This record gives sequence, structure tokens and C-alpha cells, in this order.
Amino acid sequence: MLSEPSYLAARMVASTIESHFAMHLSAARQMGKTNLADEPPVHIIEAVIDAAFWASLQREEGHSPKISIALLRPEQADRPLLFGRKLRLTPHNLNKLSPAVENPGIHLAVWNEGDDVYIWGTTHGIPHICFVLEVIEPGLVVIKHSRIDGFGKFVNIAILKGDKIKIVDENNSGMGPDLLISLLGMPLPSYLSNSVNVWVELAASMRSHHRGGIVLVVPNDSDKWRKSIVQPISYPVEPPYTAITELFDQDADQRNSLEWQERLMQGVDIIGGFTAVDGATIVTQNHQLLAFGAKIARAENSVPIEEIVVTEPIIESTACRMHPAQNGGTRHLAAAQFVHDQHDAIALVASQDGNFTIFAWNQGLNMVHAHRIDVLLL
Repeated sequence: MLSEPSYLAARMVASTIESHFAMHLSAARQMGKTNLADEPPVHIIEAVIDAAFWASLQREEGHSPKISIALLRPEQADRPLLFGRKLRLTPHNLNKLSPAVENPGIHLAVWNEGDDVYIWGTTHGIPHICFVLEVIEPGLVVIKHSRIDGFGKFVNIAILKGDKIKIVDENNSGMGPDLLISLLGMPLPSYLSNSVNVWVELAASMRSHHRGGIVLVVPNDSDKWRKSIVQPISYPVEPPYTAITELFDQDADQRNSLEWQERLMQGVDIIGGFTAVDGATIVTQNHQLLAFGAKIARAENSVPIEEIVVTEPIIESTACRMHPAQNGGTRHLAAAQFVHDQHDAIALVASQDGNFTIFAWNQGLNMVHAHRIDVLLL
């Protein structure tokens, strides 16, 4: 039998997560999608979050656990590893097993029989829109699900850190029309998209090296951006690196192949690696790498940026205005100034602490719009 959960945030968020899965699985079925996960019931969601949270506060041989838990039946997994006997889902068992599943892509597989929740093995392959919980660090858990096409970064639903709860606002509801218009040009992930979002994958790659970085996304057929870059550029890429562009020029059928997906991620990781070099990495809107290590400068005849509007894709969050220096360090200030001078460009900024912000020009408000999306990337 399930023990009474003692982590209050688990109880507070479980019904919202249950509704999320019910809605998106129903939408996927109506689209004719197959290989879909089962809808997780609210009491099981609560139990998994509770056990994972308390496990995150324990240590195994001096190490804090990093665990990925997937909720699925054994027959839904692709080539799973099955334990000889099932283990109860407890913080102790999760902590003991955590060293075996620290590598990315390996999940502890959990399912329930009635009110009994147990760990039955591990798996790489999971069905689409499958409940996944990741223990990131002590006291921090993220609830997410696999994408409908099974490829690309998982979609985050909720982030729980101690008693703080953040529910991702997938519709950006509560924003005014001016903010929504400026977001249309931003590379935000879609819950039911069949196409991989290169910018989101690049953002995840940028965060992974923990050095911070800037990517400037510039128009394909314009050199106007050079007016905001110190010349000569230290590390131009000549000819431009076009591996990702060439992949997207291929037929849609080829994009579903494992080889295509692997080559895409290799290309993303190559560009992501250059973002660790001091300076900005410059990429066109169709994903051609033009330069890295570039120094941003205020354009001639421009003025210093004085104010930006800041949003976050979290339910009940509100937009606020502030000086760009209040939004982060020198990278954020440089990125905001670049977009202030180059309205048709977008800047992606990763901080060393894992925060991630997208900067774009808001035509309606006539100012730079900073959208913090680190909650989407954990």
C-alpha cells in the first residue's frame, strides 16, 4: 500500500499534472498517434514525486542522487532491463539505485498495481508523452514528458524546488498581445510538434558546458548585424558551417531516420561547443554558423539601452520592466544592446548558473523583450 505522502508540494501539483497528461494524450489520440503512454492517475503522480523528493535529500556514498524515473508498463518499454523481483518505490530504494542510472537517457522504470507502486527495471525507450520525473539536485525535481515524435528534448511541465512550485505556461496565457507578437519570432518548444526545434536543442547544449555563452541569430541575407560587432571578427567561419541547413533541406521522410537525428544532434553539439569560447557565436536563421568568439559593440549612432520587458513562461507570472543590468551580467547587457540595435535579430544567452534568456525586439512596446526559459530546459 502507498504510504501517506509527506511532501506538500506533491499533493498541491499532482492534479494539475494529471490534467495535463489527460489533455495532451487525448489530443495525440485524436491526431491518430500511436505508441502513447497511459494516463498517470493523480495518487500515483503524488507518490512518485514524494518518493523522488525525499530521495533527492539523501546521499549514496557521499554523492547526491541524480535520477530519471519513467512511469510505464514493462510491455511499453523498448528492450528494457527487468529486475528479478520488483522493488517498492521508496526514497531508500531510489537512492540505492541512483548510481546505475546517472547517464543521460536511462530511466528507472516504475509502474503500479492498484495502490502498490514498484520499480521493475530500467529502460532507454519509452512511449510518447510518457510521465518522466528527474531529480536534478537535492530538493529540485522536474516533471516532464517525452515528445510526441520521440525525438528531442523532453517537454517540462512543472519544476518543484523545496516548497516552490513553478508550472510551465505552455500557452503564455496572461500576456498582452504586444508580448505575444514578439514571442512569435522566438524559438519556443511546442508540446505536440512533429519537428525538432533546433534552437531549443542548441540551448540545452549551451547549458551543458556550464561556461555560459551567447548565440546571435541573424537574418539569412543581411550583413547589417556586422555594425554591432567589433571588426575584424576573431574567428570567422569561412565558408559558413552548413551541416544543419543541409539536413533540413532533405525530404521530410528522411528526417524520421535515426541517422538524420544523430547527424542533427552532432551538428547542434558542434555549434554548442563553440559557444563556450569567449564572445558571441553568430548563426543565421537557417542555422548556418558564420563566426564565433565575436565581440558585441554598440552600433554607431545608437544609444545605450535603458529598459527591457522581462517575462517567464510560468503560470501566474507577470511581465515586468527593468534596466537590462538588473536582468543578468555582462552577457545579458550585451545581448540586450545587440537586439536593441538589430531589431531583426534574436539573442540566446546562457549563464554559468544555468539560467537561459531569449532576447527579441517587441514591436508593439518598442523595446527589447527578454524571455527567461530556463524552466523549459532543466
